[in-house]
Amino acid sequence: MPENEAISLWDMSAAEPVHDGGLDGDLTCDVAIVGGGFTGLSTALHGAEAGMNCQVLEAQHVGYGGSGRNVGLVNAGLWLPPQDVHDRLGKAKGSELIDRLGKMPEYVFDLIEKHQIQCEATRTGTIHAAHSAKGFDDLARRAQEWQRLGAPVDLLGAEEVARKTGTSKFFGGLLDHRAGTINPMGYARGLARAATSAGAKISTGVRVTKLSRQGGLWKVKTGRGTVTAKYVVLGTNAYSDDLWPGLRQTYTMIHFFQLSTEPLGDRANHILPERQGLWDTNPIMFSLRRDAFGRLIIGSMGAVHGGKHGLSRRWAEKNLARLFPELGKVEFDNAWHGQIAMTPDHLFHIHRLADGLYTPVGYNGRGITTGTMFGKALAGLITGAGEDTLPVPVTPLEPVSNRTLKTRFYHTAFAANQLIKSF
Repeated sequence: MPENEAISLWDMSAAEPVHDGGLDGDLTCDVAIVGGGFTGLSTALHGAEAGMNCQVLEAQHVGYGGSGRNVGLVNAGLWLPPQDVHDRLGKAKGSELIDRLGKMPEYVFDLIEKHQIQCEATRTGTIHAAHSAKGFDDLARRAQEWQRLGAPVDLLGAEEVARKTGTSKFFGGLLDHRAGTINPMGYARGLARAATSAGAKISTGVRVTKLSRQGGLWKVKTGRGTVTAKYVVLGTNAYSDDLWPGLRQTYTMIHFFQLSTEPLGDRANHILPERQGLWDTNPIMFSLRRDAFGRLIIGSMGAVHGGKHGLSRRWAEKNLARLFPELGKVEFDNAWHGQIAMTPDHLFHIHRLADGLYTPVGYNGRGITTGTMFGKALAGLITGAGEDTLPVPVTPLEPVSNRTLKTRFYHTAFAANQLIKSF
């Protein structure tokens, strides 16, 4: 990809200005943060607000990884139903995490309001749509537990979902009123602006090449100088490289691709008229939303094949025609994909890699609220809170068995899905 080419629609349409900042020579700080996405920027913002000297080191530009390629759904929970979170973390820790995540959309929207972040924020909820009768049964189970916990969610029948989506192809859905949508690159750039206003430093185009521990401090080596820090946070998630041995072996990396139509004007006013974001219960998940300019953004698991003129475009055309035949022919103006770190238990993890070195990983496609939450929590940890205040217990690195084979299988299956659904 050429250096200045936009990585997504959001990169092109975000109203927040691009953040550029260099690093020339050595410096010392309280915390060095590797990665300029939601996690790193949230850590920098909350750390700087607490009086810490924070330095973000981003190899490309702010939001370059999964943050700027996100679907933009500000969701309140995990992929897992609340019952399964309890089963995997225990009643106490599971309930604490569910409660914390349930409050995160409001916290994200409060940050947007507080810092006047320009990111096309809507707070009309998101719809988890049933692609089949079995999918609706799963949503009913989720709704029952969410409602028992007092969450503002509604289980909708097929007719209600048809009114809210503009298509009768779904068997029902779960409307979560806590959630909403944003332009994710706008949010990332806004967090960067807020963090620098609070005193954090953000350096872009600076790749970290080595971490070493000397005299109780971390030496963070880059091609443009060395940063000495008391703490290091790796906020790279699905874009982790071999900087810390074994880290990227702890998750399976998959792609999620999206295509955006040209602005459709009145033609698409009946599609998601309240601008909820939508994803479905299909194991190979599908997503749909509108942006502030009347584009439809449609996506699924897998990489873009053939840019905006090849296989992925045919997949998008067929799916829009199936859902909304009245639209007729549409043109697409962007196609992109990002990386998602999937863990075997579908929970995110946090690792203490060494003294003063932490990384959260495995967001399983829930980067906006999760990255913001982990950044806030890590800033709290660095400023004196105990590890028991983190959203999940600290665990050691554990490699995924047959990771390479699984990754190849998923890539092949997702490409085959695009091919099958293009006819």
